[in-house]
Amino acid sequence: MTNLPKTIMLIGVVLIIVGFLMQFIKIGRLPGDIVIKKENATFYFPIMTSIILSVVLSLIFYIIGRFR
Repeated sequence: MTNLPKTIMLIGVVLIIVGFLMQFIKIGRLPGDIVIKKENATFYFPIMTSIILSVVLSLIFYIIGRFR
């Protein structure tokens, strides 16, 4: 139970870093993302962006887990 606060803080730091980097890297409009534009509404579903972020975060957590 003592590792839970450290894990939550680590997840928060990773999310802040990813959010900061997404301002400078145009990762939100990749090929494979679904964009549907109608008259007065736009639907955006970032499939490829989600897959890439999932792989990157999985690698980061794997590397962190190996050094624990």
